[in-house]
Amino acid sequence: MRAPRALIPLLAVCGAGVVVALAGAGAAIEKSPALGSTDAGRAQSTADGPVSVTALTWDVCGDAEPGCPTDGEPDGFARRIDRQLAATTVAGRTVQPDALLLQRVCSAQVKSLKALGRLKSWSWTFAPQPAADGTDRSCLNGQGRFGLAIATREPLTDVRHADLPSQPGRGRIGVCGTVQAWGARVCTALFSSAEPGDDPDGTWRPKQTQTLLGLADADRVIIGGDFTDKPRARSLDAFYGIYSECGGKRAGDPTRQDASGKATEKTDYLFASPSAALTCGVPASPVRVSDHRPLTATIRFN
Repeated sequence: MRAPRALIPLLAVCGAGVVVALAGAGAAIEKSPALGSTDAGRAQSTADGPVSVTALTWDVCGDAEPGCPTDGEPDGFARRIDRQLAATTVAGRTVQPDALLLQRVCSAQVKSLKALGRLKSWSWTFAPQPAADGTDRSCLNGQGRFGLAIATREPLTDVRHADLPSQPGRGRIGVCGTVQAWGARVCTALFSSAEPGDDPDGTWRPKQTQTLLGLADADRVIIGGDFTDKPRARSLDAFYGIYSECGGKRAGDPTRQDASGKATEKTDYLFASPSAALTCGVPASPVRVSDHRPLTATIRFN
């Protein structure tokens, strides 16, 4: 089941510009000319039949922002991420992720992650978040650009990114790519927060949902990210109306941590096509790399 076509015209209303780039193994998204239509060149996939994919979404808090435990050293940061990936479990079993969806990550950290043995042969793409002046936002600790990353064990192609409707000067972005081997569209985003000056009254987050759904438009879909709201927020209504999610009926294990490392609320999500079966897991103990715990799902497409 794909995102309803009725959502696509809303992209124009929201003023979202869709940008397309092709990404091969190890490639990064760069700025590309905008498409003439937000619905042009709909993603195509060729895989058919049952497929099982383990996806991990994680707001890694890689910038030197308040609450982010980064030490400003990308190689050390990458090693800590790698140790966490090695300890990934779902339903009590250690699993090896096939897809990583990372938010609040710096381009220098992505470069270090790409050099790790377990990830060196993967397909990578990075999408920078726009700054207030329209340029790419820089990480505060000198680690390059600030943004999102997708990494997949199988080749990632037909990569597209879109500016999400946002408060002026507080730009957000979404990114999707297609893994032909899975016949699936894989997407991630970081939505606006409820902080003053960003989206305190929730005006923009429902529009960001609609834009990301339009970008994800495909028969098999995996969407993961930090959507900043709790499961019953109206900003997530459209996601839950179309897809299955790790928390089931708008619930799930908390993923955001407080200063002591206690998980306090769920703001991270993994959605997949409704025909897929999801088995999910969140670490039970504190994660010291970030102020969020990763959310992992083994997704079985029929």
